[in-house]
Amino acid sequence: MLAGLIGRGIALSRTPRMHMEEAAAQGLGAVYRILDMDEPARREITLKTMLESAEACGFDGLNVTYPYKIEVIGLLDELSDNARAVGAVNTVVLRDGRRVGHNTDLWGFAESFRRGLAGEAVEHVLLAGAGGAGVAVAHALADCGVRRLSILDTDAARAAQLAEQVMTNRPGTVAGAVPSTEALSGADRPDGIVNATPMGMAKLPGMAVPASFIDPAMWVADIVYFPLETELLRTARAKGCRVLPGTGMAVFQAVRAFELFTGRPACPDRMRATFDAFDTRPAQPAGT
Repeated sequence: MLAGLIGRGIALSRTPRMHMEEAAAQGLGAVYRILDMDEPARREITLKTMLESAEACGFDGLNVTYPYKIEVIGLLDELSDNARAVGAVNTVVLRDGRRVGHNTDLWGFAESFRRGLAGEAVEHVLLAGAGGAGVAVAHALADCGVRRLSILDTDAARAAQLAEQVMTNRPGTVAGAVPSTEALSGADRPDGIVNATPMGMAKLPGMAVPASFIDPAMWVADIVYFPLETELLRTARAKGCRVLPGTGMAVFQAVRAFELFTGRPACPDRMRATFDAFDTRPAQPAGT
């Protein structure tokens, strides 16, 4: 297997080691390269050129992360059903001269949520972030039974567009954009909060929601996985909230991507052990 990860600020990604060690455990030879577009040698290279180069070098596939999950769609030949519904791609399979886009973030977050926050109330959830990762998380939340989804984003139009998309694809969920957390006060406060923005990463410290909005009765999830205790989760935990770090999403999206690249099932426990073996380093977003 020859694969890689395209994104910005991904030099410390755990994804390569998860894939290569899983391949080795299955008796496969594997090389997984980080293609960080922030590196000086790549800063002037377009996403289109990177895809063409990967094909020319014989790559079997690519993972795609921030900020390319939506942009990459226009460069593909085909989309899987879930990628088409979500409108974002984080995995591209290169085979027989064709580029096929998939979204493993959706299943990755849903599986993490089901295992890590089982039994929590999901009548009303606030999602911060309507970008490429947020689109997948929004659909995953609907699949996990969320009845009402409030979407907060610095781009109000993008939040409104995602709300319409969710209601079209998941009719059982009512979704709407909110201008700020102040619009959700009193009895309208959500059962839980999910951060699907890059905030919490080393380059983007802070929180997407004010600390004062977090209530002890809420549960709080983050897609940023490193450090596991982002400022958001640390604040929520201190208030007594049940929290879900981005670890699960990062591992489970990689499990599904490995299957797409190789045609073989991956062992989630083994990939999780590889993920957990890393030393403490600055934050990275889930899916990288």
